Amino acid sequence: MTRIVGVVQARMGSSRLPGKVLRPLAGRSVLGRVVRAAAEGGVLADLVVATSTDPADDAVVAECARLAVACHRGPVDDVLDRFVGALDRHPADAVMRFTADCPLLDPEIVRLVADVYRAVPGLDYVSTSIARTLPRGLDAEIIRADTLRTLQRIATDHHRVHVTSYAYTHPELFRVLGVTLTPDRSALRLTLDTEEDWALVRAATDHFGDVSVPLATLADWLDGQPALRALNASVRQKRLEES
Repeated sequence: MTRIVGVVQARMGSSRLPGKVLRPLAGRSVLGRVVRAAAEGGVLADLVVATSTDPADDAVVAECARLAVACHRGPVDDVLDRFVGALDRHPADAVMRFTADCPLLDPEIVRLVADVYRAVPGLDYVSTSIARTLPRGLDAEIIRADTLRTLQRIATDHHRVHVTSYAYTHPELFRVLGVTLTPDRSALRLTLDTEEDWALVRAATDHFGDVSVPLATLADWLDGQPALRALNASVRQKRLEES
C-alpha cells in the first residue's frame, strides 16, 4: 500500500495571530488538536511536525516532545524546503500536508482524501481546495513524494511558502485531481488566522469539548448560531502571492 507521511507545518510567528498554534482549546493546544485529528484519520504511516530554526519555535519543539510526535526544523521562510527535509527523515511515497492553524480538522475528510489518492494511479496531487466546497480549515491535500522533490528544484517565490501551489497552478505539468464534497459549506470559515476566527473556534471547542468533530455535526450546530458565523464572515483570506 502507498506509504503516506503526514507533515504539519507549525510556527509561532503569525502576522495576525502570533503564537496561535500553541493556544489552548478545551485543554489541548491548537497544534495538539491538528496532530490528533491527522492521526485519527488512520491513513498515515508516519506523522511529523515541520517547524523552523527560529528560536521562537523552540516552544513548538517542546510541544512536539510533550505530544510524542516527531519534529523537523528547517528554514523560516522556505516551507517547501522544510517539507522536503521532513520527507528525507521520514521517507514515504506521498506527503499529506497539514497546517497547524486548523484545529477543527475532520479525520473523516483526511481518510477520504487518502482513499481517493490511493484509488487513482499516477496522481501527482489531490486536494479538496481546487474547487472549494469545504470550509477553510478543513481541507486535505496529498502530493506524491517525487513531485514534491521536483517542486523543490523548480518552484520560486511564494510557491516555496505555500509548498504545493506550484503543482496545482500548473496542471499542464502535473496530474492534479480535485475532490469536492456536498453540500457546499465553503461559506464557513473554520481556520485560525485572526482574533475573529479565534472567537468562533473557541466557541465551537467550548461546546463540543476535547474531541474531533465531524464536519456535518459542526456545520449543523453552526446553522443555529448566526451570531457566531458572523464573527469572521468578513475576514479576507490572503491571496496566494501574500505570505
